[in-house]
Amino acid sequence: MRKLLTSKWFIILVTVLILIVIIGVGFIPGSPVRQILKPVTGLASPVQGFVKNIGDMIGDARSALFDGMAIREENESLKEQIAQLQYQLTQSEEAAIRYEELKEALHIKDTFSAYDVYGAAVLSRDADEWFSVIRADAGSRDGIKLESGQAYAVVDVEMSLVGRVIEADATNSKILTLMHESFRVSCKVNEVNGAYVTCCGDANLKKDGLCLLTDIDPDVVLEEGDVIVTSGEGGLFPEGIPVGTVVSVDYSDPLNVKATLKPYIDVSQVKDVFVMIPTADDKAVDSVNDQPANEGDAQ
Repeated sequence: MRKLLTSKWFIILVTVLILIVIIGVGFIPGSPVRQILKPVTGLASPVQGFVKNIGDMIGDARSALFDGMAIREENESLKEQIAQLQYQLTQSEEAAIRYEELKEALHIKDTFSAYDVYGAAVLSRDADEWFSVIRADAGSRDGIKLESGQAYAVVDVEMSLVGRVIEADATNSKILTLMHESFRVSCKVNEVNGAYVTCCGDANLKKDGLCLLTDIDPDVVLEEGDVIVTSGEGGLFPEGIPVGTVVSVDYSDPLNVKATLKPYIDVSQVKDVFVMIPTADDKAVDSVNDQPANEGDAQ
């Protein structure tokens, strides 16, 4: 028994029980123990407050950490949604613009009723900085069948002259633009009895985005700002396609009057083109007109 009383574990157990009893009695209102422990409690209050503050800080930090992670995740999600909405908006705007552009093809068809109009998107432009040749995504399977000796006019959505088709495979067309040195088309001043001229590409002028006007009658007075359109002479291009405006005229050589023209189109910005092909009836009429008269007809 004496050994049990002197055991340290027994002493610790008794001490804990005594403390529990004292604390329990201390909670009784009016208890003398409570009055005795009041100074101790006062000394312990700062420690308790400090421990409480530390706990609150840890809790706040934990909350801030998890709240911050949640906010970041929410922000990332919102950014993805915004990006998707912006993409959809851009696609919608582009679709609306393209729709408006393609509607212009109806005006082209109305203006040039004797021609079938085939729309195509520009796929690529030649490596040279003036885009003398461009490729479009329409070919023979789309109705653009180019035979020997033929040339089809190509215009943009504003019906301004872009150039002419020079090659066509099953799916693509190769278009020679009016800026190319080998391009030539008969034109005239867009007025009643307007003077006839020839518009052609020029290696030097195209650096400034200009074309050359030649075959100008020395008695004709061209002025800056005169509007030039296709004349329809030769039968390859319809009459009345807007080409550009006169920038300057050189009368220094009366036998070789020349002028510069600013085309309406900017080839680098063209996205959609329209190939104009004479209708079957119109081709048949042209074919008959091109036939030489036989002896019976001559009589």
